[in-house]
Amino acid sequence: MDTIYLDHNATTPIRPKVVEAMRREWAKDHANPASQHRPGQQARRTLEDARARIAELLGARTDGPDADRLLFTSGGTEANNLALLGIARAAAPSDSEGDSPIFATAAPARKLGQSPVPQPSQIVISPIEHASVVGAAERLLDEGWRVDSLPVGPDGVVDAAKLPELLRAETRLVTVILANHETGVVQPIAQLAETCRAHGVPLHTDAVQAVGKIAVDFRRLGADAMSISAHKFHGPVGMGALLLRADVPLAPQILGGHQQEGLRAGTESIALAVGMMTALELWHAEREEATARMIALRDRLENRLKGALPEIVVHGQHVPRLPQTSNVAFPGIDRQVLFTTLDTARVACSIGAACDSNSADVSPTLRAMRVPRTLLGSSLRFSFATTTTQAELDEAAARIIAAAGRLKG
Repeated sequence: MDTIYLDHNATTPIRPKVVEAMRREWAKDHANPASQHRPGQQARRTLEDARARIAELLGARTDGPDADRLLFTSGGTEANNLALLGIARAAAPSDSEGDSPIFATAAPARKLGQSPVPQPSQIVISPIEHASVVGAAERLLDEGWRVDSLPVGPDGVVDAAKLPELLRAETRLVTVILANHETGVVQPIAQLAETCRAHGVPLHTDAVQAVGKIAVDFRRLGADAMSISAHKFHGPVGMGALLLRADVPLAPQILGGHQQEGLRAGTESIALAVGMMTALELWHAEREEATARMIALRDRLENRLKGALPEIVVHGQHVPRLPQTSNVAFPGIDRQVLFTTLDTARVACSIGAACDSNSADVSPTLRAMRVPRTLLGSSLRFSFATTTTQAELDEAAARIIAAAGRLKG
């Protein structure tokens, strides 16, 4: 049997046109784009053209004094770390970090005329974030910051109405994922951004799973910072970016060079930048047809599974989702056993996020959604791409149904 790959949220195969575009750049034997001589200047032009085109395709403002900034990174994980640590640390008073308790309690009694007890700097995240966001938040927690969580409803959507209650004078950053990597549920980023703007707090969104799957317009979202990763939309592994508004302060997290305005040191890869640009251009040229096709494929897969296994539950099915993501619970079947059975049957799917795949813990996303215990341990994620065919999904459905039937029996 041929393997049917339904784990595109972990990574997507690079497209041949992207490989060819990168090969052409490597063949040019570019000079270092940071060099001041003419070959270096020529390399710089190619790099900056790619940067500007990527920003344009993402809906950023590319000219004028308030033009947005696009910083190349090694991927989505670095972009998320740079956003959380860089924006939060740049905004925090230098003398307040680590001086206060992590979680504020009742203020101790003070004598008349005493200065108020300083409160710790704070960030707000959601409980459905990628591990790279959670890890960065935990680093701030270790440094004495306060970290508060925006609750999520049973449908997998954050409760935007609760955000004003969490914001305070010490809030330095709010971060909420644009589309969840496990359920595909799309979050109300524009609404959250409006609240943050009213309170003077920057908003970052992790758009790694959204870009190249749904239309993403940075300016319309209203976010102050946004992370992306090329290998999630058929681009090269090792290439990501952080898009920033012009007025957002950022403390660099990688030091030792003046590249990218001194905000992210290290020589940029021209070939990888052109690869990301090419992959994004291909998506934009095909996005309407591709989106409709993937929604049809997702619905076809879910309907086939429901027809044979009416007890299954599709998480987040009644709210906007990514067109190519389906997270399904198979009541009464252990997820690890079903995963292994499907792997033997040559269906490649996922227990959760690839970055968490070695963990035996139940999905934090499903826990945050308060999914019943009977479903927590029986859920698998199926994700596909524009390259997935209807015949592949039909065969995958047949293999999934057969495997679930055997395990139930």
